[in-house]
Amino acid sequence: MNMAAPLLALEVLPGASVLPPALSDWQHALGLICYGEATADASEVPCASVAMPVLGGSGSVCEIWRSASRPTGGRHGSLSYREDGAMLFGCLTCDDGTMADSGSSLREAAREAYAGIFAAADALGFPHLVRCWNYFSGINLEVDGLERYRQFNIGRQEGFRAGGRALDANLPAACALGTHGGPLVVAFLAAREAPIQVENPRQISAYDYPPEYGPRSPTFARASLLACADGEFLFLSGTASIVGHRTLHVGDAGAQTTETLANLHAVIAAANRASRVGGYALGDLALKVYLRNAGDLAAVRAPIESAPDAPAEVVFLQADICRRDLLVEIEATAHSRPPSTAASP
Repeated sequence: MNMAAPLLALEVLPGASVLPPALSDWQHALGLICYGEATADASEVPCASVAMPVLGGSGSVCEIWRSASRPTGGRHGSLSYREDGAMLFGCLTCDDGTMADSGSSLREAAREAYAGIFAAADALGFPHLVRCWNYFSGINLEVDGLERYRQFNIGRQEGFRAGGRALDANLPAACALGTHGGPLVVAFLAAREAPIQVENPRQISAYDYPPEYGPRSPTFARASLLACADGEFLFLSGTASIVGHRTLHVGDAGAQTTETLANLHAVIAAANRASRVGGYALGDLALKVYLRNAGDLAAVRAPIESAPDAPAEVVFLQADICRRDLLVEIEATAHSRPPSTAASP
């Protein structure tokens, strides 16, 4: 076993549970992503606050990434981070201008964010991005003749180039969703060792999308696998009702969800073929489901809960999706451990 490998844990709690005084000990926390109204009271821990309503339950939810050791942290430029010797969590916010400003504002913000992330990752010794979360308002708004999501993709790719990274290999899993206001928020996990990049055989890789989806392709992998001290983590990117590169089931949230689940199964199967541990199944994953329309919650929830391998942990959030014709997007995370070995007689 590589003793430098990370030992991670993901905990998802209602936002009220991470406010004082319910949870006062942050010594093992690498970082948090909070959705909804609450922000964790953990000034020493990087926390990404996302203006995104939680549906069908608590008014807020926090994801807490924990380490087996006691991480240390600080700031690198505008980035807040914590690391435990094997894993780095960081987050930052960038002013991307108002939606009425020039479209170049978001492009510049994305470029600066990713250039800063790579500069910090290299300086701290964690050069490999594993998972990225990107959130900003007005994702489908057209500014200066180009949708803001496409502006973001230009800036993100420029940030990868500035950081000396490839645009089609060693890419992280990622998502990009539209919030209900606020600046560009980026959170990420990075590691000392490269993860395994996984693609979906039902889809064209995002970095190979044709020009009709924008002047620069999205820079992410469909999934990534990261070895850790007690097994492996699987990170599935935001996944939607896309086959090849086309959106299917336009206007039907339930059918889009069913197609998205088929894509998740395909990525999981590909990940199991590439995995050092294997054995992933949809039922083992923690799902985060983004809905464009809150009124579609029942239609989206039904195929998820009726799946033979329905996941036990699902969070539903209201967010704008990266394509106007997409109504739902699902991302997921799982931790797999190798089968226990019987003791020798």
